[in-house]
Amino acid sequence: MSFSGKKILILVTGGIAAYKINTLVRDFVKENAEVQVLMTPDAQKFVSALTLSTLSKKPVFTEFYGDNGTWNSHVEMALWADLILVAPCTANTLAKMVNGLCDNLVMATYLSAKCPVFIAPAMDLDMYQHPSTNINLEKAKQFGHHIIPAEHGELASGLIGQGRMSEPHTILEVIGKYFNSKHSQLSGKKILITAGPTYEAIDPVRFIGNHSSGKMGFSLAKEAAERGALVTLVSGPTTLSIEHPNIKLIRVTSAKEMLTEVMEVFDSVDVAIASAAVADYTPKVVAQEKIKKNEDSFTIELVKNPDILKTMGQQKKHQILVGFALETQNEMANAKGKLEKKNLDMIVLNSLRDEGAGFQKDTNKINLITKDEIVTFDLKPKTEVAKDILDAVEARMENK
Repeated sequence: MSFSGKKILILVTGGIAAYKINTLVRDFVKENAEVQVLMTPDAQKFVSALTLSTLSKKPVFTEFYGDNGTWNSHVEMALWADLILVAPCTANTLAKMVNGLCDNLVMATYLSAKCPVFIAPAMDLDMYQHPSTNINLEKAKQFGHHIIPAEHGELASGLIGQGRMSEPHTILEVIGKYFNSKHSQLSGKKILITAGPTYEAIDPVRFIGNHSSGKMGFSLAKEAAERGALVTLVSGPTTLSIEHPNIKLIRVTSAKEMLTEVMEVFDSVDVAIASAAVADYTPKVVAQEKIKKNEDSFTIELVKNPDILKTMGQQKKHQILVGFALETQNEMANAKGKLEKKNLDMIVLNSLRDEGAGFQKDTNKINLITKDEIVTFDLKPKTEVAKDILDAVEARMENK
């Protein structure tokens, strides 16, 4: 990770977590970033301006005017920065930010900024959970700001819960990923990802489904978003959740519902990755009331569901289209056949015969297949598999 040449403006506010800023400034500088620190008056009660000045190798500004009467221009500093980090961000400062209050140098600089803003909130448990804080964090997201969520742990009050400012290494990693995303082929591109199973209703309480957890699709969505892509994630029923300003999550139940949502956006996306395990068949008739257990046997007539991936392949124009094949026999032949029949650019093959691969697992073992080559990967966490898949997508985009 390199921040070489990046200009980072850190706005420190009055919370006990300010002691972590010493480490954070040191780490940014070690990664060759240029760091300028501004502090609110209350922040100086928690951390020394002298220490931060020594670590950043720049004077730390706390007031509009210097000791010799010089003007510390908030406008110049805001325009200088490639990125602003507000850390720790107290409930008070957060409220000022989203309501445009300007009563110190930090707030004047923030309000003058045109660069990306990252916020690392830090406050006590009840303050962090308060409805007003939740509303203010949501407003900050709507402004386009990036929230680095507070972590769970022991707080200065002695309570245990969420409210601790993220650790310096976490903040460094998040901001590093942001800068790296600017060099990604996916930055600013629109990506459609399907995830999870579909449930096909038999009656109001029963359904036909499968064991897909959605972990692969959600991992792909998170990785794509961190590379700067604008992601539409259409997910069948799953217990997973995801929060990222670049991800729009649409939850559906059945294959027909998924098809409707997919085709709403397919024409406008640059890449579509179909990782959902869509049910091939659905009951011809759905009972309106719960079916009672009367006979020793029971027959359900099934009809084919729409083939979402094939439909996308038929309507594909400029998009890169990636499918998935989960097989138990004749794996390679079946995957290659699917690649051709459904007009795909790439297919991800995984086999239930590989230990650690398939539904419900945190790991996967895949082959990436195109018309020209087959690349085999070792067993990896699905978060790492997502990187391999998106690296291949980026390579194809670059070649195009």
